Amino acid sequence: MSDAARANVGPNVGNIALWLLQVLLAAYFVYSGVSLLGDDFVGKFDKIGSGQWLRYVTGVLELAGALGLLVPRLCGLAALGLVGVMTGAVATELFVLGDPDGAVLPAILLVLAAVVAWFRRDTIRALLQAFGK
Repeated sequence: MSDAARANVGPNVGNIALWLLQVLLAAYFVYSGVSLLGDDFVGKFDKIGSGQWLRYVTGVLELAGALGLLVPRLCGLAALGLVGVMTGAVATELFVLGDPDGAVLPAILLVLAAVVAWFRRDTIRALLQAFGK
């Protein structure tokens, strides 16, 4: 395989891997967001003590983030938003609920969303420039 052919394969494989990660994250966040809008997490949000409105807001944000991960122009911003949501989830698990084990999955999702946000940072920059005009 020539160097030119190898150079063309690398970025494509990386882009495909990143899109695969985005699709998997989107699938998880659709599942999680729908679960949050149902009755599965009522007890957990009662323990948090902020009321059920936070459960609804979190569910809607996760669903919006999942949708955004699948839109090329929005994927970086959606991933960045999900980093924020997962940061809140990790902090809540650790400091409000006192459950370090419960913080593991949100921490993993935070890191994965941060990877997407980092590698899709050009889409974030393009959106900021478009709104800055």
